[in-house]
Amino acid sequence: MPVVLVPGVLRAEAGGASRLEVTAAGTLGAVLTEVGERWPMLARRIRDEQGAVRRYVNVFVDGEQAGLETAVAPTSEIQVLPSVAGG
Repeated sequence: MPVVLVPGVLRAEAGGASRLEVTAAGTLGAVLTEVGERWPMLARRIRDEQGAVRRYVNVFVDGEQAGLETAVAPTSEIQVLPSVAGG
């Protein structure tokens, strides 16, 4: 099963979990759709109202920056990294 790695700043929206196992594979879009069904608060922080990845969020599949059509294998690791602003 693919695994979504959740950074500390988003863990509250994932019930405190740092790793989410998902059954969807095929594309990153399919994985994020499952995340939205199971963890809707987390999905709102990752995707906008049109379903696109928010501009301040970077998503990586197996270490490579990814888009919604990026292939996801059953053994893939998906990392979600929101941008951090500050000064």
